[in-house]
Amino acid sequence: MIELRNIHKSFDGKTVLQDINATFENGKTNLIIGQSGSGKTVLMNCIVGLLEPDEGEVYYDGRSFFKMGKKEKKDIRREMGMIFQSGALFDSLSVLQNVMFPLDMFSRDTYNDKVKRAKFCLDRVNLSEASDRYPAEISGGMQKRVAIARAIALNPKYLFCDEPNSGLDPKTALVIDALIQDITKEFNITTIINTHDMNSVMAIGEKILYIHQGEKEWEGDKEKILTAKNKKLNDFVFASDLFKKIKDIETISSSQK
Repeated sequence: MIELRNIHKSFDGKTVLQDINATFENGKTNLIIGQSGSGKTVLMNCIVGLLEPDEGEVYYDGRSFFKMGKKEKKDIRREMGMIFQSGALFDSLSVLQNVMFPLDMFSRDTYNDKVKRAKFCLDRVNLSEASDRYPAEISGGMQKRVAIARAIALNPKYLFCDEPNSGLDPKTALVIDALIQDITKEFNITTIINTHDMNSVMAIGEKILYIHQGEKEWEGDKEKILTAKNKKLNDFVFASDLFKKIKDIETISSSQK
């Protein structure tokens, strides 16, 4: 479990995050949503320790990250997996070598054990046949699956995903969403996903934190988000015609009960 307490962050006198409190649970897909510029990326960076908040604390299973020493922070980072918006694969490395990269950095296992683990992770994302290929030789969706395999190579307790569906077609995005959710449950990971994709929200949003202009505006799950009585949230959720139609259907169904 990851807990945020009273997180504040400013840059050059401009407040970006103000008094953010939230809890992200094990074995669930926890989503941070909001418009571009809402502060969700800054919040993610504070959670993983790339930025230090001006005020507040981030707790990993009761351990205060910013009060830790260097060794403790390094140990926590070994428990983290990251999926970046771009995939961030190394073009000069094969798919297998990309997945092995964090193992080479942090694991003391033998080379054969590292290869075995990397192949297991590729098999888990259904990419065993692509191990000898290079990122430029596979599709964008496959690259994201390689990124997922790499993120779970060290068997993390915490998984962070920054816009994992960016640049993907809707069908492939659904595959990536389902894969992240399955892995989260299978390994009981605390997964946090930054997204503004409402399709992802409705597919896997087990815990949702909505941020508006740096403030926590709403918290709930995908079952509650369509009927929430929050104008700012509604303006975000129902910005597309599709979700306006969904809301109309929900309203009609409710009135007929």
